[in-house]
Amino acid sequence: MNVKRTDSVDPMKQPSLILLDHPTTAPSVFTPEVLLTAVRAERGLSVDSIPEVCVLDFDGDLTDALVAEGSASICGAWACFHTTMFSIDVEGVPFGLIPRTIGGPYAVLVAEQLLASGAKIILGLTSAGRVNPDLSIPGIVVATAAIRDEGTSYHYLPAGNLVSGEVRLANFLAEELRELALPVTTGTLWTTDAPYRETEEQLALHASNAVSAVEMQAASLFAFALARSAAVGIVAHVTNAVDHKGQPFDKGTDVASELILRAMCRAGRKYLASPNCSS
Repeated sequence: MNVKRTDSVDPMKQPSLILLDHPTTAPSVFTPEVLLTAVRAERGLSVDSIPEVCVLDFDGDLTDALVAEGSASICGAWACFHTTMFSIDVEGVPFGLIPRTIGGPYAVLVAEQLLASGAKIILGLTSAGRVNPDLSIPGIVVATAAIRDEGTSYHYLPAGNLVSGEVRLANFLAEELRELALPVTTGTLWTTDAPYRETEEQLALHASNAVSAVEMQAASLFAFALARSAAVGIVAHVTNAVDHKGQPFDKGTDVASELILRAMCRAGRKYLASPNCSS
């Protein structure tokens, strides 16, 4: 069977690495506002406020537990085709919670819509694998920077190996989380698009460069934050490692995870109320 080429692009005239050659300062032809308008029109939603601080629960099991116990209810103001937002109460203040936005592209798609919907602080709670052999499992790393071993960040920032987070927000998160029983550190995360392609050589290299843990969202969200002047914080719950002999993917109890979430929410409110808040 003869297969006819349908493209007319000369591959020799294309950039050698398209991923590293995005026009990051050019405006997008498709915006989150367009999608939000379409969702509201289809579902008959009015333009109502969502919580100022929203958390992306990348795994989703914590959200499931909160819904099951009646602590989380659906937030009807959230206009999104792809996700459901739940609302939780922390010390009398509502916070948004969106489960299963795993991976950089999906996380940033939702973060764009959160920002366009009025969210002031976007936080992420992710499971992570240990890179630094000195970290405890389970333990917590509040991200201050991320290695850009993914694709989404290159659509928002020029090519580079590292992207930094918002230090003041990270400090608020670390301060609140240190009130819990788990060990808490701050540091750099390695963000990858391919968790089943992590190699011993990569782990050794990143460990030698003081990387703490590996996950799938931080670099993408930090790049989005810098490009969009948004406030984003990432908390990595270190639950596994290739050399760990104990219980794999050990998060502890649902109660412990809920305490982490509530500490994050308090930190977001404190950051929002602080002088020189960037949001």
